[in-house]
Amino acid sequence: MCPSSPRASSIGLFDGPIDLQLLYEPPEAAPAVLNGTPLLTGAQFGSGRREFAAEVSWDLPNLAPAATALIDGTVNGARAGDLASASLVSSTRFIELDAAVWSNNTVRVMARNISAATFDLAAATLSVGVVKRRVP
Repeated sequence: MCPSSPRASSIGLFDGPIDLQLLYEPPEAAPAVLNGTPLLTGAQFGSGRREFAAEVSWDLPNLAPAATALIDGTVNGARAGDLASASLVSSTRFIELDAAVWSNNTVRVMARNISAATFDLAAATLSVGVVKRRVP
């Protein structure tokens, strides 16, 4: 049992599968054998990390009604099947953003004009977040 885990002492005898995530919170508290070796993988890429983010400036082109614009951004650690989201630091009430992990370390964001007017937004910061999917 792990003496640094507050829940380890209440587990008792091990008579079945053990969810290591319950034993070590946060995951970085797990021994290197279970959590990866931070010195080899770097502080941002330890196996305990589940969330990744990146920001980039995006100057959207003029968007006519129903028009779309695409941008690919680098989010290190993103893999196919992970959940992606995006937000634009701008008044985007009529601009819908969709994000998807396109390939390893790349997220594609699509902006769609959902209004009946044409928009020309100034350059704004695009924030992209990726969360690792949980394997059942």
